[in-house]
Amino acid sequence: MTVLEWLLDSDPSIRWQALRDLAGAPADVVAAERARVATEGWGARLLGLRGEDGQWAGGAYFPAHSGDPDVGSPEAAAATDRRDDAVGHDVPDDGSQPWTATTYSLLLLRDFGVDPESARMRQTVALVRDNCHWEEGGQPYFTGEVEPCINGMTVALGAYFDQDVDGVVARLVSGQLEDGGWNCWAEYGAVVSSLATTINVLEGLLAHERDTGGSAESVGARRRGEEYLLERKLFRRKSNGEVIDPAWLDFTFPTRWHYDVLRALEYFRSAGDPPDPRVAEAVELLRSKGQPDGTWLLENTHPGQIHFELEDGDGQPSRWNTLRALRVLQWYEYAARP
Repeated sequence: MTVLEWLLDSDPSIRWQALRDLAGAPADVVAAERARVATEGWGARLLGLRGEDGQWAGGAYFPAHSGDPDVGSPEAAAATDRRDDAVGHDVPDDGSQPWTATTYSLLLLRDFGVDPESARMRQTVALVRDNCHWEEGGQPYFTGEVEPCINGMTVALGAYFDQDVDGVVARLVSGQLEDGGWNCWAEYGAVVSSLATTINVLEGLLAHERDTGGSAESVGARRRGEEYLLERKLFRRKSNGEVIDPAWLDFTFPTRWHYDVLRALEYFRSAGDPPDPRVAEAVELLRSKGQPDGTWLLENTHPGQIHFELEDGDGQPSRWNTLRALRVLQWYEYAARP
């Protein structure tokens, strides 16, 4: 079995992307396979776990629990602090958190490529818009909250599911730090950007730009954010060239809020520009991780409660990482042709 055959012998969410990006299948074949995401396999299973109110696990970013504190109470403030710790990329902890609430469920459906125009998704998104509120301050879901990392996700989801997130985009643009990136701790005084926050914002701004055309301000902010990553060759300190975080050299899926080199390369591939020379070392790292059988392994799975497993675990061949790696290399190598 070839690697492409192995990818096609999979869930519809992988199969349609492999047909489009690697096999060059006709558009009608790709569309028919993509339509199956909402009715078969992982996509249908995840949609089946949605509550009647449109939410997963009863919450926006975290699952709801009986006796949750009222917004504005001291208990709610403590819960917000716990949320901040969970998404604070520079706070030492094991990164463990539940991945079962609405945000990460919608992000997974987006990664699966579920058709946003399907009747089931249109109903779901309308229910989220009407019923889902952020734990941080009770804001309606698609108006975002205070953290740029979470707001980047919100913009990406709003753009994908055809919701108005212009106000969230404006807040992200105004919150860009002087060095060109973003940091989820900016509201607490952080002035140096985080690559993890920045990649979430860049993905959101790119999705919004494709959906609406963006504005001169949002396009400029995205370009400055790209430069923040490129100045660091996607994983090295600008000051001394050292690797910022060895964990970023391991490739995971789903990425959640976390950063790694493959995620950054996927962003630049999806942006559609010719590869910048400063991604060359990151591409060589990606190549070096390919296995003799043509696959890439799953690495550094982020701990926490999940709906269900997608793959066989760390150290095993990963269809998701293989698909993502192959299309990055295809983008990079195509640009290098004479």
